[in-house]
Amino acid sequence: MFKTIANVFRVPDLKKKILFTALFLVLYRLGSFVPTPGINATALRGFFESAQTQGNNLFGLLDLFVGGNFERASIFALGIMPYITASIVIQLLGSIIPYFEKLRKEGADGQKKLNQITRYGTVAIAAFNAITIAIWLASLSGGVVPNPNFLFYFTCVVTLITGTMIVMWLGEQITENGIGNGISLIIFAGIIARYPQGFLNMYQLVANGSLHILKAILAIVVMVAVTAAVILVTEATRKIPVQYAKRIVGRRVYGGQSTFIPLRVNTAGVIPIIFAQSVLMFPATLASVFGRSGGFWETLRVWLSPGAALYTVLYVAMIIFFAYFYTAIVLNPTEMAENMVKYGGHIPGKKPGKKTAEYINGVLTRITLPGAIFFAAIALMPEIMSSRLDLPFYFGGTGLIIVVGVALDTLQQIESHLVMRHYDGFMRKGKLRGRQSY
Repeated sequence: MFKTIANVFRVPDLKKKILFTALFLVLYRLGSFVPTPGINATALRGFFESAQTQGNNLFGLLDLFVGGNFERASIFALGIMPYITASIVIQLLGSIIPYFEKLRKEGADGQKKLNQITRYGTVAIAAFNAITIAIWLASLSGGVVPNPNFLFYFTCVVTLITGTMIVMWLGEQITENGIGNGISLIIFAGIIARYPQGFLNMYQLVANGSLHILKAILAIVVMVAVTAAVILVTEATRKIPVQYAKRIVGRRVYGGQSTFIPLRVNTAGVIPIIFAQSVLMFPATLASVFGRSGGFWETLRVWLSPGAALYTVLYVAMIIFFAYFYTAIVLNPTEMAENMVKYGGHIPGKKPGKKTAEYINGVLTRITLPGAIFFAAIALMPEIMSSRLDLPFYFGGTGLIIVVGVALDTLQQIESHLVMRHYDGFMRKGKLRGRQSY
């Protein structure tokens, strides 16, 4: 392991990417402590503590995805969620509206236009969220906003929108010039930053007798077991054998070998979790803002709070839906079948072309469902851990899945750089080469 770490810094290009990524993550964390003008952060923190005591986990869940920025009322309080929401809308439109579908198929130029449209959508969603949050903050009692005048509303909205655009820019820079997965790494950094304080709070509660030591040990054991299970399912693959016929071009012989297509059980990774949370947070946040006076909004807030039956059903359904949706975007069975025919390959026992595409699609459909159900079950762990073990921090499967998934993706990015330069990577020798054989 130490030799592999040393090899990472022997590759100049990889070393530059890692240092660039680390620098931009540090900048993100520094910006997380810059306060939004006109807000009493101490009073807002007191409100969050009171809401958590009363069992309102929505704010804890929202704060989880923005790395504690919402509770601190920092300039990054909206986090990257408006960008993710805009990306979801654009991807959905790509499957419905011909114009967006055409852009998606135009290659680099089309993707550039889609990215620009996504940025405009991010500004619009961030503006709506910022206005909503400013109104909500001004309505809170306890001196959260000492002077709720026009200057506060204007400053708060502009600051939050600007913060979201900065976070989006940081993520894009990490994707382009760092080790990749910039948006996921931003969320990863925010979640990881909360764990040390959470474990410290747990230790203090055990020390003063408020939390039984057996519950604390059980919580740690569950975290380790869930982490192992998530890694196992994330790395699980279904190998479809492919046979390539021999082709003679000049004096060279091509093909004539057996390989496989590695279809991952969890092809979509952590994307369905993030997408589902982003979609559910939108109406839940509106309900929390307008539901203080009772009536329909208050009922909706209760129904969409983490732990409620409707929230659980919608959450599981959306995770499964987005697992299939994103898998369909990433993997195209028809295109895979056409590529096999093009290079003289076929799946033993399956006719090339349409039958091969149908077979691959059937395998994807079967393996995606259990993977999606597993991750949905793990994602529901926050309510179980909070209600059964009385944990002092918002631990749960949602954050853990994201942390593990992003960590594995990042390791594989580093792995590919090392393998290309003939270094041994972090994973088992030959594993990555086997995956990339197709």
